[in-house]
Amino acid sequence: MFVDFFSAVGDVLSSESTYSSGWRLATALGFVAVGEWIAERAGTINISVEGAMLGGAFAAAMGYDATGSIAVGLVVGAGAGLVVGAVQAHFSHNLTANQFVVGLTLNILVLGLASFLNSTLKPETAAAHVFEVPGLVEIPLLGPALFGQPWPLYLLYPLVPLAWWLVHRTRWGLEVRAVGENPQAADVSSINVNARRRQAIYIAGITSGLGGGYLLLGQVGWYEDSIVGGQGFIAIAAVIFGGWTLRGAMLGCLLFGSANSFRLSLPGVGHPLNSELLSSLPFVLTICVMALFAHRTREPQSLARPFIRGLR
Repeated sequence: MFVDFFSAVGDVLSSESTYSSGWRLATALGFVAVGEWIAERAGTINISVEGAMLGGAFAAAMGYDATGSIAVGLVVGAGAGLVVGAVQAHFSHNLTANQFVVGLTLNILVLGLASFLNSTLKPETAAAHVFEVPGLVEIPLLGPALFGQPWPLYLLYPLVPLAWWLVHRTRWGLEVRAVGENPQAADVSSINVNARRRQAIYIAGITSGLGGGYLLLGQVGWYEDSIVGGQGFIAIAAVIFGGWTLRGAMLGCLLFGSANSFRLSLPGVGHPLNSELLSSLPFVLTICVMALFAHRTREPQSLARPFIRGLR
C-alpha cells in the first residue's frame, strides 16, 4: 500500500502538468491574497473577498460577452470587485457595522445576484490564449508552469512587488501599517484611520475582482455559480498562514494550489482514489494549517477591531 502511495506521489511530481496546474490554481489565490494582505495590515478582515471574487468572475463574463475582449473583461471584473469592496468599507468603517456580518452578507448577496443574472443573461465566455516566454519556457518542469501560461496569469508577477513597495516603501503604506497596529496613536498623529482602512479594502476588492476575472478568462473559460468555491476564504487562510507577510502569503497560496493540483493530477497519471476524499483535500489542508500556524504568528494588534475616536 505504501509502495503504491509513494509511486503515485512520484508520478505526480514528475508530471509537467502538475506544476502548470498548481501554479494556475495558486495564481487565482494570489490575486486575492495580495489585496487581503494589505487590508489585514490595515486592521481589517475582509470576508467579502469571496463575494468580490465571484462578482469579478461574473462581471468579467459580461464584459467579455459585450466586447469580445479579455482585457476589457478583466477590467470590468476588477471594477465589480471594487464595488463589493466599497460596500464592505462603507458599512464597516463609516457605519462601524460588524466586519464579519457585513462580509458574509455580501457573499450571499453576490452569489444570489450573480446566479439570477447568469440564468437570465447567459453570457458567452472564452479562455485567454497561452503566451510562452521565449527561452524561459524551455526550463524543465518549471518553465511551462511559470512562463507558458494564459497571459492574464502574468499580471500577478508585477502586482506582488508593487504591493510590497506600496506597503513598505511609501508614506501611505506606513500609515496603513500604523492604523493596523495602533489606530489610537495613528489618530493622534492626524492619520484618518477609517479612511486608510477603507482604501485598503478598495484595493482588496480590486485584486479580488481581478482574481475572479483571471479565474474565468485565464483558467476555466466559462462561468458557473460554483466557479469560486471557497477560494476567497482559502486566500484569507493563506495570509494567516504566511504570518501577515506578503512572501508568506504567496507561499501559502502556492501550498494550497499545489494541494489542489495534486488532487487533480492523481487520476490523470493512473492512480484513481476516492473523488470525495480528494475534493476535500485543499479544505482539510486549510483547517490543518490554521490549527498549526494561527497561534504561532503575530497578527496586527488591532486586526478586526473597529476604530471609534476616543474609545480604547
